[in-house]
This record gives sequence, structure tokens and C-alpha cells, in this order.
Amino acid sequence: MNMKFLHLLFYGIILSAACATSTQPAQSDGATTPIVVAPHAPTTYYVATDGLDENPGTLAAPWRTIQHAVNNIGAGDTVLVRGGVYAETVTVQVSGTADLWITLQSYAGETAVLDGSSLSNHDGALLTIADQSYLTIDGLELRNQRSSQAQDTPMGIFVTGAAHHITLRHTHIHHIENNGGANGNAHGLAVYGTAVPTAIHDIRIENNELHDLKLGNSEALVLNGNVTDFIISGNTIHDNDNIGIDLIGFEGTAPDPAYDQTRAGIVSGNEVYNIDTLTNPAYGGEQSAAAIYVDGGTDIVIERNRVYQSNFGIEIASEHDGYATSYITVRNNLIYHNHVAGLGMGGYDTERGSTHHCTIVNNTFFENDTNQDFTGELLIQFDTYDNVVQNNIFVANAQSLFMTNGYTQNENNLVDYNLYFAPAGAANSNWEWKTVWYDGFAAYQAATGNDAHSLFADPQFANAAALDLRPLAGSPAIDQGANTDAAGALDFAGNGRIANGIIDLGAYEFNPPSFLLYLALIY
Repeated sequence: MNMKFLHLLFYGIILSAACATSTQPAQSDGATTPIVVAPHAPTTYYVATDGLDENPGTLAAPWRTIQHAVNNIGAGDTVLVRGGVYAETVTVQVSGTADLWITLQSYAGETAVLDGSSLSNHDGALLTIADQSYLTIDGLELRNQRSSQAQDTPMGIFVTGAAHHITLRHTHIHHIENNGGANGNAHGLAVYGTAVPTAIHDIRIENNELHDLKLGNSEALVLNGNVTDFIISGNTIHDNDNIGIDLIGFEGTAPDPAYDQTRAGIVSGNEVYNIDTLTNPAYGGEQSAAAIYVDGGTDIVIERNRVYQSNFGIEIASEHDGYATSYITVRNNLIYHNHVAGLGMGGYDTERGSTHHCTIVNNTFFENDTNQDFTGELLIQFDTYDNVVQNNIFVANAQSLFMTNGYTQNENNLVDYNLYFAPAGAANSNWEWKTVWYDGFAAYQAATGNDAHSLFADPQFANAAALDLRPLAGSPAIDQGANTDAAGALDFAGNGRIANGIIDLGAYEFNPPSFLLYLALIY
């Protein structure tokens, strides 16, 4: 097991024990005393940099520290934190109820900042939630949690144990760093399901921004272990030196493999870009990070995301021999200008696990493999079976390379109803299938049986140079797909997925202006 997981597992156990004994810090980094919170009506409390913890916590007489606030609230309470810098770490050891959630948020129009610059301990998170529930964290900024010790794991937010009904939204997480060399780890936002059989569940991570993170062997936003029923939506994740969004199973985070798998969730409407391990000391100059990665997860929908300028756009794989990534649906995404490939699937060598029963449908892939190291738009790796690649648009760059598949362990995969285009034309296109290379679209079709209903034609984007990848009227992508429920109800733009009885190819459904709109425009 990677030492990162041992470290975080131990950290989570200690936090769970602390929560069970209901203790609180008397100061940011000091001794503990029992929490005693009397029942009371839901109340709004305030924290400000000029407050005192001896105050009553009103707007006129606020508390000084966020930790004091969360130690002295109950179900239904709200803590509004005035703008300014708070040099403390915060551990939330109180839960709301289904009817009375607890909210911790920045005061309207201001930003409360948890800043680790002056802290003596940079191991662990600026904000931790262990085994708590019915909590909303809203509008905080978390920054400058940095360590030069490889054994430390700096984090912005850490949710662990058997927490549930947690909403994390509008947070701004940046400059969380492990600068301890090749063995370091850090996270921007981490959710670790370490308990069995009770999972972390009903997690919403929405409209956050995570950037400028030095992550070592770890990830910007990660769900790992016994985690289920989650939504990751509307986030902007960029300029980080490892994986953007990661959904992990089978790393030993939960003690029983039967539960050790992130599952049953949605990753929707996120923008992820500039994810690159090139300067990360853990990777020795390799470019290996995906904008969105499923490593051992199952039953997850990845839809309507924009991913670009990363090493991989999306990857669905399993790093652990004997375990699989399965039942993942990747649909209605824009995937462009990524360095190595648009999408990768399967184990990266024969010692890894498998990818099966996954569906890649109605995505638009545009000029990926910008390094031009002959990987292509779609990389199919070891042990892939019973997968579907359908209704996509693939536009290759000057290599005219669409697909590479350097393994023969590849069975019952359906590849059809796609549209392909490259400037060099169909006859000069390049394809690899089960280790065999084919020159030209027709040769590839005839030899493999793939793409019998697919087209090779210019998709006629609205403005490819400006990355406006909507089809124009007359595009060969219109009404050429196989109607499938797997494509979902909405296209990338949020329009209905089927506009004319037959699904279009690619991430957009062509919706011509209505006659009334036409009249309004011309008169």
C-alpha cells in the first residue's frame, strides 16, 4: 500500500477517536476540553478578526476563531465568518440533522480565509470533517498549507470516516503544496471513506475552484474508498501538477475490499484544464495525469464537462491487478487539446486491472495528443471488454491518428456510429487495433469490423479555430447517431439530447432557431 494511504488512514482513525470523545481545542494549537452544547433554537453566530472568543458571538460582539464557533453551535445554527485571514486549522466535531443543517460560510460580500502560512503544523487539513453529517461549508478560501516533509500530507479540506450529507460549495482552494520531493502527497479536497460497512454518502461538491496545487503522488479533488451517492458539479480545477478529479477504489482506504470503491455518483459540468505532471518530482518528467480519472470506481456518470490542456482528458482505468473500473458512462463532454490522449481506458500494463461495461457516448474529441507522440484521440490499453464507443466525433491533428490499442486483451467492445475527420483525409488516417496498424479508414473498418456505420467527414464546426465545436446546419453529424438512453437527457449546452427524433453525433445536439425566433431576428 502506498504510504499516503497508511498516513491518511491513521489520520482518519485519530480524528474519529477525537470526535467520539467530543473534545475541543482551547486555542488553535493547544489543549482540549469537553464540548458541552445545550439545546437551543437555530441561531446565527458571527466570527471576525477583531472579535473575542469570550464574546456572545453576535454581529456586534463576534467570536474571534472559527474553531471556537464550531465548538459552540448545534443543529440548525449558522456561522457567518467576516472577511479576513484566520491563521488556524478547524476540525468540525458537531452534526446537524436532516431538518436542521449546520452552515459555516463567509459573510455576504466578504471572504473568510483559512491560511496556513504561519502555522507550525502543515500535516493535515486546514478544515477537517470526521464522522459528522448535515453540514454545509460555503464560500471559504483555504490557502498556503505547505510542507517540505515528504511524510506530511497537506490538504485544504478533508472529509473522512463515515460522514454523510455534506455540501462543500463556493470554496476557493489554492497553494496547498508538498515540496518534499518524489514521495510527497497533498490534496486540495479529499473525501476518504475509511469505515465499513457505513459509507460516506450524499456528498455534494459544487462550484468550487482549486488551483496552483503541488500534489506529489496525489490529486486535487479525490473521492477514495467507501464513498457513494455523490455529485461533483460546476467546479473549476486548473493549473495543478497532478490529477484534477479522481474517483478511486481498491487502494486499501476502507479495510474491506467489498466496500473499498467510490461508486454511484455524477461528475457534471466541471471545467478542468492545465493538469500536468511534467514538473512534478514524483513523475520524473513524465506526463501522466488526467483531468478526470476513474481508478477502480463503478456506476459513475461523467457528463457535460469541458476538459482540455491536460495530459489525458479523461481516463477510466484500474491500477490494481484483479480489480476493475466498471459501468462508467462518459457522455456529452468536450475533450480537446490534451497532451497525450483525449481518453484512455484499461490498465497501463499487464500487471494492472481491467475496464469493462463502460460507455463512451456523444463526446466531441478535438485535436488531442498535442505532443504528437503517436497516442491519438482514443487510447485503449490492457484488459478492456464489453465497452461501447458510440456517437462520438473525433477530429485528429496533423498525425491523422485516431486510435491506439497495443494489447490483444480486448474483447466484445462495440465501436460504431462515430464521425472521424483529419486534414490528411480518410485514406491517410492511422489506426491501431489489437497491436495491428492500419493505414486508412476503409482498411481499418474491413479488418476490425469496427465502425461499420461510422463516417469520415468534416463535422463543420461553427468555429473550430475558436474552439466553438457546435455543428452548423448541414453538418454530417446531424441525425446520424444510434438512439440510446446512455446519451442522457441533455447535450453539452443543456439542450434536449434528441431534437429531431434521431440523435446527433458529438457533444452538441443541433437545435435550429424556431420560426418565431427567425421572424424576430429579421424584423
